[in-house]
Amino acid sequence: MEVVKLENLLEKNMERHNYGLSPYACLDKEAVRFTDEEEDLRSPFFRDIDRILYTYAYVRYSDKTQVYSMKNNDHITKRMLHVQYVSKIARTIGRALGLNEDLIEAAGLGHDLGHVPFGHFGEAVLNQISLENGEGYFHHNVESVRVLMELERGGEGCNLTLQVLDAIMCHNGEFVSGEYHPKKKSKEEFLEEYHNTYVDKESVKTLVPMTLEGCVVRISDIIAYLGRDIEDACMLGLFQKEDIPKEIREVLGTKNRDIVNTIILDIIKNSLGKPYIKLSKKVYEAIVSLKKFNYQNLYDKALSKEERAYITEMFSVNFKVFLEDLEKENKESKIYKNFLDFKKEKYICSTSKKRMVLDFLAGMTDDYFVTCYHECKNQNLNHTKIMEASHEV
Repeated sequence: MEVVKLENLLEKNMERHNYGLSPYACLDKEAVRFTDEEEDLRSPFFRDIDRILYTYAYVRYSDKTQVYSMKNNDHITKRMLHVQYVSKIARTIGRALGLNEDLIEAAGLGHDLGHVPFGHFGEAVLNQISLENGEGYFHHNVESVRVLMELERGGEGCNLTLQVLDAIMCHNGEFVSGEYHPKKKSKEEFLEEYHNTYVDKESVKTLVPMTLEGCVVRISDIIAYLGRDIEDACMLGLFQKEDIPKEIREVLGTKNRDIVNTIILDIIKNSLGKPYIKLSKKVYEAIVSLKKFNYQNLYDKALSKEERAYITEMFSVNFKVFLEDLEKENKESKIYKNFLDFKKEKYICSTSKKRMVLDFLAGMTDDYFVTCYHECKNQNLNHTKIMEASHEV
């Protein structure tokens, strides 16, 4: 009898976060996996958090660019910090609105797993390479889903819940809105959206989360980077907060803590008890203006012309050499030793060689990417010399 009581207490303790939630929250019992499996004492979304934390992709967050690459300053935000900020901000909003914090945390921590070396500029370069090689459009939010569904665990994926995968795919904070209304969808509808992003350039802009929790993660992405990117720019001596237009400063402030606090409180005030996430007109317009200002004064100037050319060359050389290694079955290549040798037959048989190289490059940390470039460049030069010598003979 005592054992039964303890088991009941354990179950109650593990599920207590479900009590008192908003009628618009996504409950644990609504969780859907693509492959049925027996759950353990953890709730489904809580289990997803653990699965994300223990992926290899999550470990590599620690050496991935957020905005500023190749800067000698240990206090500049890396991708690892950004996802933690997103998770914390989103959980704050979620708790105040009575939403499922486990779902929010899982999506927040996993949302950028598909980000490539050297941030958004690296993503733009890899997208161009992907298009030139017939592999469709490359979007980091879609690659994050690919990592969790098709790359981790040797290519078998983590079997995360539909709700978490959907929140990750639809998280893109680049597309800010005054209101976020969730859109219900089935597994089939989610997969259709996922596959469409590779062939339809505009489809990624139309993605809408299926849960209110996903909507919270999406707005939290922009909250997490707006002010923090300004702080980083000031720390590097690239920017002065006084340059921010007065009309923006008066609404949001200039310090990261003020910007974050102002937007969070505005969302809570305007969204409490509602089936959607809403910003006040004043705060929404200030966010749009600050985002535009940041692009003109921070993001577009984060890399010099020379740095952009260097990064572009690195992607081009790495892609070319690793693809040649696959075509020649060079088993000594890093793409075999550090990537394909850990993949199971499911991934090998269902993936084109070009896609394999894209997956390999996208998953690299900045430092490893640079190391590979120098090795690939030497390999390419040696190959060129051999070919030139053969022509002379």
